[in-house]
Amino acid sequence: MATDSNSRSDSDTLELLPPQWFFPALNLPTSGIRVDIAGASHQGHKRKNNEDHYLALRFQRSLETLSTNIQEGHLSDAFEETGYGMVVADGMGGMAGGEVASRMALCKLIELVVNTPDWFMRFSEPEDVVKLTQRITQRFHQIDEAIKAQTKVEPSLLGMGTTLTLGVSLGSHLFVGHIGDSRAYLMRGDKMHQLTSDHTLAQALIDAGITRPEDPTTRTTRHVLTAALGAITKGTEPQVQRVDIKTGDQVLLCTDGLTEMVPDEKISSILSSTGSSESACQELITAALDGGGRDNITVVLARYGE
Repeated sequence: MATDSNSRSDSDTLELLPPQWFFPALNLPTSGIRVDIAGASHQGHKRKNNEDHYLALRFQRSLETLSTNIQEGHLSDAFEETGYGMVVADGMGGMAGGEVASRMALCKLIELVVNTPDWFMRFSEPEDVVKLTQRITQRFHQIDEAIKAQTKVEPSLLGMGTTLTLGVSLGSHLFVGHIGDSRAYLMRGDKMHQLTSDHTLAQALIDAGITRPEDPTTRTTRHVLTAALGAITKGTEPQVQRVDIKTGDQVLLCTDGLTEMVPDEKISSILSSTGSSESACQELITAALDGGGRDNITVVLARYGE
């Protein structure tokens, strides 16, 4: 099974698109996309509690004509747009703090979304794509501020923070927002692509050409986060990008409790061989537990069809 662990440079097979790149032909009705989505989480063998949280949801905008004198054929009887969202968060800052931070991040995100008056459900102009990308970035900063504010109210939570990796799919568009060392993958055919880059000291050293992935220094610094919600510093921005989804694609979001215990080749094999998103999530959790289960494990998987 082929695996591409550095797909960001593999433009021949998967193109991560800047927000301004927009193709109206791919702007398919969102109600025409079938998505099989599921999630699962486990505290693992070593931890006393689960500091991970996840969320998978469907959101809709609909209109149904109940009565009209407009001649038949001029107006649709019903209109519906459907989107899907998935989020994973891995808390840090001790048992209480980490659990609070990851839960708070997801709850605050939903609060912000629900209170947004103009939901993007379909994109008619390139500017719409840019606006949604900017909005995702803004949400990350608002959640960061909320977590920091909570630590002032409860000093016992000082130092808490969380990773946050999210995916929002609208028709053929997938938007990914990310900070921390949880990950988003896209499985296309038999090849798995890592969409996100870890915000860790290990990844920073690799990107700078100082170390290689197999070096001992890399292994000892891979848990040192360089960015997380609750600890965003000036100049730090979340990673936000867009990918065009194709029929048969699978999108996996997971915390490092999976990726530290299960190699990419095994993850790819499970995604290729399981019959549903729910069964794939359970098999991924089992594989991480069999691999040691040293951390909390959380996965969310979406499979896209027509």
